Amino acid sequence: MIELLLASHSPRRRQLLGELGYKVSFVDLDVEEKLDSPLPPEERAEALACLKSQAYGAELLKGQVLVAADTVVVHCGEAMGKPRNRKEAQGMLQRLAGDVHQVYTGVCLRNAERFVSFTERTDVHFRQLGQAEIAYYIDHFKPYDKAGAYGIQEWIGMVAVERIEGCYYNVMGLPLSRLYKELQRLAVR
Repeated sequence: MIELLLASHSPRRRQLLGELGYKVSFVDLDVEEKLDSPLPPEERAEALACLKSQAYGAELLKGQVLVAADTVVVHCGEAMGKPRNRKEAQGMLQRLAGDVHQVYTGVCLRNAERFVSFTERTDVHFRQLGQAEIAYYIDHFKPYDKAGAYGIQEWIGMVAVERIEGCYYNVMGLPLSRLYKELQRLAVR
């Protein structure tokens, strides 16, 4: 049985991995999520996931796989991070409303012998949102820990997302189908 060491304290990621049937433990990393050189937004998530993986210095035991991930929301070619305050969250949601944006999740998997990394993309189509809807979401869900200022699994996903092209779980922070396939490959080798 594979034991996953999750290089994240995201309860959503832990829940998703647990629902796949894996034993999951959090590992603490002391890493500044900053890249030495600028990268296009679509490459940033995978590079950050690999940076997190490299920061884990403990030896991995047989049967353990370190899982590091990062998610980047991109609108009109611009990466949107996590909002620092209400005004930033409001501005991000206003930009996303009535338009399509991309969510890139980069994943780095590493066991004692090797590693693999990949990026998945999902296009998310938001309907137009009114100021009252944006204010309601921010007030009730406090999306300050989420790239792009929203969580698709929350109220905003139910009322604003018209359609997606790609993996739903990728927007939550882990492209589960691809992740599962890659974990199976790591376990076989």
